[in-house]
Amino acid sequence: FILPLWGKMKAVQKGCWYFVALVFLPFLKGSVQQKEPDVVRLEEGMVLDCSCPWDGKLTMVSWTKAPDKNPMAVFHPDLGVSLSHPYSERIEFLRNTPMDGSISLRNVTHQDIGRYHCSVQTFPLGPWTRDIQVEDLDEPPEDDNGTEPPPTEETVADTQLVAEESNNMTVRCHHRHNTTVYQVIFERRLLGQPWVIIGVCKKVEGGLVGEDYSDRGSVDCTDSLDVSLRLTDVAQEDSGFYRCTFNTDVGVRTTTVLLTVAAPAGGFSMTLYMMYVYIGAGAAGLILLTVILILALRHRKKRKRTEYRVKLHPSNRQVDVGLFIVSTLVFTLDSFKALPYLLMRHALNYRPLKLYS
Repeated sequence: FILPLWGKMKAVQKGCWYFVALVFLPFLKGSVQQKEPDVVRLEEGMVLDCSCPWDGKLTMVSWTKAPDKNPMAVFHPDLGVSLSHPYSERIEFLRNTPMDGSISLRNVTHQDIGRYHCSVQTFPLGPWTRDIQVEDLDEPPEDDNGTEPPPTEETVADTQLVAEESNNMTVRCHHRHNTTVYQVIFERRLLGQPWVIIGVCKKVEGGLVGEDYSDRGSVDCTDSLDVSLRLTDVAQEDSGFYRCTFNTDVGVRTTTVLLTVAAPAGGFSMTLYMMYVYIGAGAAGLILLTVILILALRHRKKRKRTEYRVKLHPSNRQVDVGLFIVSTLVFTLDSFKALPYLLMRHALNYRPLKLYS
């Protein structure tokens, strides 16, 4: 009795230890993976190191800066380098080793202070990440109190478009250089707002891949990676800058379009006019169809009433009585013709009745 009970107690203890191990294992694993970010001094040509510690095949490297989630720099062994606009001429991938994703920054300012996140995708061991904190270890300038807003980026448009409100408009970005384009990023910056990616077109393994993130209109891609945005019923909120960033074999090229939405001249809008024409034509057609149905019903009722009156006319009633009299006379004559035959048959079949047996 005691031995089985002791065995059950040992099994329960083992189960408890397994449960405790499973509970604390994620925390132990997370404590090993968590690491304080490396601190780098803010200086011209600073290097942000991101060298993967193991061997394998590097498939992609991406850099982001907190709190933004969009990549500021992306490297692909086959597709090349893709840089966001603020870093288009400032970031360079060093590639000292096959598993190196380090970058260097030039033309640095105090706006480059912050936390950077590097993600290296490898095969077959998977991703490896690293965080780097860039700080100004020297004394800041006397006139820089850290409270002034960042300078506003001055945007110069290559093309200007004017669209009438409530009309349709297509914003196109054409690549005019004789280079090979790998990827196009379509961005939009409305008045008083930052740049937002609304579409991406790229070539992957010889095929065309398009990504549409726009909530206004639709983004179209062509085989030559010319991008266009089709806007329907444009409004004042669509006014702003539209920019296409082309990643080519010779570098990054940009094309910027300024779209201005103007109110209808003299309060007249062709779109509204055509809409009113369509509505009026539809209403007129509905009224005409209703009138035709009413006239058809009235004509049908009138025809039925006429046919009923014809049936009740006195001449028609006399004709009916004459036919009744003629048919009655014919029936009577036929009866008289058959009367002698009936009498003779009755006489031949007559049998006297016996009164006494």
